[in-house]
Order: sequence, then structure tokens, then C-alpha cells
Amino acid sequence: MKSTQNTLLITGGSAGIGLEAAKLFSAKGNTVIILGRNKERLQKAAAQLKNVTAIAADVSNQEDVDQLVKRLNVDFPNLNMVINNAGRALVYNLATENVNAFDKAADEMLTNYLSIIRLNEKLLPLLKQQKDAAIVNVSSVVAFVPGSLSTYSASKAALHSYTQSLRIALAKVSGIKVFELMPPLVDTEFSAPIGGSKGIHPSIVAERLLTGLENDEYEIHVGQTEDIYRLFLSSPADALEFMNGHRQQVEV
Repeated sequence: MKSTQNTLLITGGSAGIGLEAAKLFSAKGNTVIILGRNKERLQKAAAQLKNVTAIAADVSNQEDVDQLVKRLNVDFPNLNMVINNAGRALVYNLATENVNAFDKAADEMLTNYLSIIRLNEKLLPLLKQQKDAAIVNVSSVVAFVPGSLSTYSASKAALHSYTQSLRIALAKVSGIKVFELMPPLVDTEFSAPIGGSKGIHPSIVAERLLTGLENDEYEIHVGQTEDIYRLFLSSPADALEFMNGHRQQVEV
């Protein structure tokens, strides 16, 4: 997949991995649209970069998504890449009573999984019009081995399975390439409640994404994700024990 002369949408683009990806793609001469719920933070992020448009919208809100898709079709008819980076992670213990686990799980599954399916489906007609097109779903190392964030882990496992299915389905009918970016713990505001300060810098993830796209590496393992993946293949039980004994180091 080419890494220049694209028109791309990055959800969750005002901070963390999304912002670092926007910086990288902007510097390479791509047209970048960053999406997020906080309008002020989005505009501040866009002001730092060239060729970047900020759109305030919530990917978990159907009305916002419908308006977004309409605008993209009108203002960005050459859109050929979607990076689904927006996410939601809630810290709670399944063994504790009265934590509203169901409501929290519904919130996380909507943002991390169902919203991605909806946005991809609505943008497929536009993507299919392009000569080169790609979808990037940002999942996590916990797609392989769950950590302490129970529903977050489950949502990323679901996203991993969906990404594989989408890749197979689109390969039969179009040239749209489907990538999955799988970071370990990353030092962002998003991951602060689970020890994010011990993680890798989000710019490392963005750079790894770029090289993965250029090399058509459809499952892009970043940093320690590769180690956990190999451990998982050799011994799922050991991988599970390692993840939950060292979750402050590897979970995102």
C-alpha cells in the first residue's frame, strides 16, 4: 500500500496514536482528516499540521456517523484510507459487585467494535471507487491474550476476528486492503489508568504502521506484541499467565 498521496480518515485523531499517525502522514504529503469528540482539542491538533482537516464527531453516535459520511462523499471524494483508531477502555473488576459491568461492557463494545463495523460499511461504496484503498483497524495485543480490562480485551478479540473476515470478503470483490495494527502498552492519556507511562511512545506505533502499510503487512505487531503472540502460539496458558502477571507492561 502506498504511503503518500492518500486521502485518509483517522478516528481518535486528536491525541495519542491517532495524532502521531496524522503527523506522520501529513509530513509525507497526504491529505488527512482527523476525527474526535472534543472539537477544541481537534482544532488545536490540526493547527500543528499541514493538509489536515478536523471534524468533530462521535463514532459511537449513528447521527454523527451519517453526517460524517455525507461530508466525506462531498468534500473528500478521493478518500481511500480509513484508520479506525478511536477506542474506549474502562477499568473495573468483574469479581466486584455493583460495578455496572453490563453497561460498561455495552459502552466499550459499541465504541471498540460495533462502531467500526458501521463506519466501514458506510464508507465501503466510497472506498470501492478508488484505485488503491485500505482499511486499518487498530486492535491490541489483548486480541490474542486477555488482560485485566475484560471487555476491552473481548472487544479487541472480536475486532481481530472481524478484521480477518473483512479482509477475506473484500479480497473476493475489490482491491481494498485490510490491515490490523496491534500495539502493546502505549504511553498515552488513554492508557494512563493502567500504567501507560511505562509504555512505548505513540510515535513508535505510528512509524510501525507506516512501514507495515508500505510492505503490505496485514497484521502489524508492534514491539512486545510480537513476543506475546509467539508465546501465545507455543503455550496459550503461559501467555495468559504472563499477561496477567505483567499486565502493567504489556496491556493497552
